Amino acid sequence: MTSSETLPVDVIDQAVPLAEGDALYALRRQRPKIVDATQGSYAAMFAPTVTGVSVVERLLIALHACHLSGAATLAAHYRARLQAEGADAALVAAAEGGAAAADDRVATLLAFTAKLIVRPIEGDRRAVQSLADAGLAPAAIVAVGQLIAFLSYQIRVVAGLQSLAAAGGEGPATAQPPEARGGHTVPSPIRIRGFTNEVLDWTPWAEPVRLEDATPEQMAALHEMSPTAKDQAYFRLLAHQPEMLLQRSIAFNAIMFAPGGMPRAERELGATVESRLNGCVYCASVHAQRFEQLAKRNDVIVQLFEDPATAGTTPREKAIVQFSARHGLAPAELGAADVQALRAAGLTDGETLDLVHAVALFAWANRLMLNLGEPIHKDGTLAEKARL
Repeated sequence: MTSSETLPVDVIDQAVPLAEGDALYALRRQRPKIVDATQGSYAAMFAPTVTGVSVVERLLIALHACHLSGAATLAAHYRARLQAEGADAALVAAAEGGAAAADDRVATLLAFTAKLIVRPIEGDRRAVQSLADAGLAPAAIVAVGQLIAFLSYQIRVVAGLQSLAAAGGEGPATAQPPEARGGHTVPSPIRIRGFTNEVLDWTPWAEPVRLEDATPEQMAALHEMSPTAKDQAYFRLLAHQPEMLLQRSIAFNAIMFAPGGMPRAERELGATVESRLNGCVYCASVHAQRFEQLAKRNDVIVQLFEDPATAGTTPREKAIVQFSARHGLAPAELGAADVQALRAAGLTDGETLDLVHAVALFAWANRLMLNLGEPIHKDGTLAEKARL
């Protein structure tokens, strides 16, 4: 099993930067499972044991993703790793947008990366087929998809921490509970602009792992996610890369279910904002349902599906939606003012970091859901395409 303890440098700490003794370093470690699983995911993404796509190819994808996202410190990290691997200078230049890649396979990988990073809703079966045509088997396709999706998460965690650092000082010393309000529930199902709170299924574009053929490592990774993960094609597809799935599962459960900090309903709201803006109909449906179950209302979900720019039933809720939208769509533009707006709405810095993680996690989840398969209704018909 990959452990963050085997890696000498925590990549997030290095990129922010954070050092032992910093208040933010300590704040980050109030969620130790997230810290370890984030670093463990990084190790799994670049493990030499992953076959079908080389370490250099994966590092080129990482550099390209960071270049497109304006993540300068992470780009420097991946550039240094490529140089240490002796990567061809022309390929490194192509990953940084300086020239087209002469190698057709690398060009395909970079094009796929750009689509997932910049506008993941444009991912489709043809994009996945382009990877297959370039010689990637299902396990390698999953590795590439997981890597790009993880990078989307890593970039946003760094951006969120950098914004907290830029804001200086600290937010409220103790959490202020969300404003008391009656709220209301709109009759279901909600169907707005292709988004819904109905229960959907999902069908993959590559062959999932068959349970009868699954290795112990694959079964352990599925079990870590949830008792029902083995019954879902999405997780069985991700099980082609069990260590990547295992670390992601640990991170997911720690981010969305850990006690204390931001109320769980608000984490679900941040996840739904990110899913709405990326056009991930499946993720938006699941987390709209979870918000409603926890908050006992869905009025803000209706607002969010209609117009994210104006959604929110209270000042705190509006601040959460606006921060989540900016963080998800333009992480390089996130700054001190965005953190100060959350502080003004009563959020502690610990709650803000929980929100940073929730939005970043769904930058990861959306890119997998949108680019490895498609949502379907329980009767097997395709779900409506999101209208952004």
